[in-house]
Amino acid sequence: MAGAVRGLVIAINILLIIFGAILLLETLKVGGAISTIRHSLTTISADRRVQAIVVAWLFGAFIEGAAGFGTPAAVAAPLLLALGFPAMAAATCGLIIQSTPVSFGAIGTPILLGVNTGLSNAPEVLTNLQQQGLSFPDYLQAITVRVAFLHAIIGTLIPLVLVCVLTRFYGANRSWREGLGAWKVALFAGVCLTGPYFLVGWLLGPEFPSLVGGLLGLAVVSTAVRKGFFRPDKVWDFAPRREQPNDWWGDIEINTNTGPLRWSVVRSWSCYVLVAVLLVLTRLESLPVKDWLTSPKVTIESKDLFGTGITAKSQLLYSPFAIFAVVSAVGWFLFRIRPSGAVEALRATGKTILKAGVVLIFAVPMVQIFINSGVNASSLPSMPIALAEAVARAVGRAWAIAAPWIGALGAFVAGSNTISNMTFSLFQWGVADRLGMETAWVVAQQAVGGAGGNMICIHNVVAASAVVGLVGREGSLIRITVLPMIYYLTAAGLIGFFILLL
Repeated sequence: MAGAVRGLVIAINILLIIFGAILLLETLKVGGAISTIRHSLTTISADRRVQAIVVAWLFGAFIEGAAGFGTPAAVAAPLLLALGFPAMAAATCGLIIQSTPVSFGAIGTPILLGVNTGLSNAPEVLTNLQQQGLSFPDYLQAITVRVAFLHAIIGTLIPLVLVCVLTRFYGANRSWREGLGAWKVALFAGVCLTGPYFLVGWLLGPEFPSLVGGLLGLAVVSTAVRKGFFRPDKVWDFAPRREQPNDWWGDIEINTNTGPLRWSVVRSWSCYVLVAVLLVLTRLESLPVKDWLTSPKVTIESKDLFGTGITAKSQLLYSPFAIFAVVSAVGWFLFRIRPSGAVEALRATGKTILKAGVVLIFAVPMVQIFINSGVNASSLPSMPIALAEAVARAVGRAWAIAAPWIGALGAFVAGSNTISNMTFSLFQWGVADRLGMETAWVVAQQAVGGAGGNMICIHNVVAASAVVGLVGREGSLIRITVLPMIYYLTAAGLIGFFILLL
């Protein structure tokens, strides 16, 4: 019962974050700023490969860092559709990039709520850390650095994988080589994101890597391409519409003739920039803001639920929800949105949040019961630990190769890297501990695998399909996106295996 109550509190906190992120997006739509943002992103190059990298990889990573929970695919895919991409190609691009940025999406939610919740209340973990003289925050940061390292290595190639899949499955010549023709800009874009991504994860923690990496990468790559650097030798485009298969297109047509833009690029982007600035200011240990927002006076806490020792805590003012809400209110004034427009944004946000709410309200409490099952009168080990003991005996040190696949399975089933981490982090820790492997690396593989699994997770596939009018054709998308997912999980497993052998 106590675990279910704690899970309900966590689910509400997650829902508030999603609500705030989507509210800001809807505010920008209602205020007309999203048209300028789209225009600024889509006039960089006529080459479809470059457009896919800029819109899906870079802008999508930024949106993942700010919002997460499938929002990038729901934002990037319609932008690509508006550019003239076939609906199937647009959705595929939106799904492939649901990998590298995901572990630090929604301001680090998969780590701060997923891994943290999965491990922080486990007596076995806390006792082990105490014996090593480590605090749990330091251990969580060690996991964060390892997650950022794995993603930085594997994710640098994702833009190249993206354009190769685009030209192979949606090009007139069905050619891998045409995708490789954009290798310069693809690798440049990969490094421009994953470089700052790793440094920010190492220096600042899990809240900012995707947000800052996406934003800096977007600025650098856009500027470089506009000035003629790293452009492919030949401009690549899709075949004329009449030559494309009908099943590439859905039942949604986006009108690209939006008329004159209402706002400047600077004003339109200002809300997202303000989100990034406020997040940094409220998370830096060197500033007093974090202490104010997390002080006991403004923290809602219930200790020792039902006499079990389990604690439920909510820091609403420190939650990213508070920042999104404040910036959304600023947007209402900045873009001169009338009360009716604000109501429209709230209504659209409410409709979207209902879908995620049904899943989270039931899934997260179940996960908490699973994690806290060690609190029992018979002193039996928790279910994750019991499973870990069985797996350790059966698999041995080769587990490092399989660990990311467990994370991906959790994301595929639950529809969320956060829930996958909540469910399996303690299990992964237990296997590593019993095999004498460095637990932080194996838990990091769990988080990376869960991120890779987002490429085919049902929630994301359905969202990407719906926004481009492809409802009912999700299977076709999964058959394509499963290929880059296999690359991601295989690389994460092999890299982790060799590191743990050293």
